[in-house]
Amino acid sequence: MSEALQRSALSLSNVRAGYGETTILEDVSFSLPERGSLAILGRNGVGKTTLLATIMGHTTFQSGEVKFLEKRIENQAVYERSRAGIGYVPQDRLVFPSLSVEENLTVAARSGRWNLERVYDLFPRLSERKHHGGNQISGGEQQMLAIGRALMGNPTLLLMDEPLEGLAPIIVEMLLKALKRLISEDSLAVVLVEQHAKLALQVTRTALVMRRGKIVHEGASDALLANPERLADLVMAQ
Repeated sequence: MSEALQRSALSLSNVRAGYGETTILEDVSFSLPERGSLAILGRNGVGKTTLLATIMGHTTFQSGEVKFLEKRIENQAVYERSRAGIGYVPQDRLVFPSLSVEENLTVAARSGRWNLERVYDLFPRLSERKHHGGNQISGGEQQMLAIGRALMGNPTLLLMDEPLEGLAPIIVEMLLKALKRLISEDSLAVVLVEQHAKLALQVTRTALVMRRGKIVHEGASDALLANPERLADLVMAQ
C-alpha cells in the first residue's frame, strides 16, 4: 500500500505551542503515515524537543490540531495519549535508578507484540545486565533501556529525542542497527529528533528541518542525504 493511501499515524495542522505565554512552535503542519519514519532536524533551540513535548501533551497548547490515528488529541492528558499508543523516549532517558533493568522494562509493560523476549533480542546487552540497577549500567545501555521500556508499552507511534547524543561510536552503531530494524520490521511509526543529521537520514524515509519554531523543509530523507550542501545550508542556517 502506498503511503498516500495509508491512514495517518500522526498529523499536526497549524500548531502553535510553547511554555506559559512563550510561543516556541508557530504554524507547524505535517503528516506521518502509519509505519512511516520521520527525522526532525535543525540546530539546537529551534523547537525540535518542544515539538515532541507538544505531541505528548507537555507544553502549553495555543492553537491548531494534533491528530493521532486521525483522532484529535490536543486536549487529552499525557497519560491518555500514552494509553492510546504513543511511546516517548525523552532526551534525559528517565531510567529508574533503584529498579533493575528488567524491572524498568516490566513496570511499563502492556500486552502486545513487544515483550521481554523481543526487547532482549533487539538489545542483547539488556539481557546480559537484566539484574543490574538502572544506575549501574552505562549511558548507552540506559538509552537502550529507555527505548526498550517505551516498546514494552506496545506503542503505535514512537517519539525519540536525541537517542544518539553523547554516546560512543560503537553504541551509536548498535542503536542505529536497532532503529533500522524497528522501522523496517515493526508496525510502528517513528519520529526521530536527532542532532546527527546524516545518521538520522540513513534510517528514516522522510525529513523535516526546523528553524525558529517553523518547518522550513520537508522531503525524502534519501534525497537530502544525497545533497550534503543543501543539508548543511538547511541545518546550519540561523
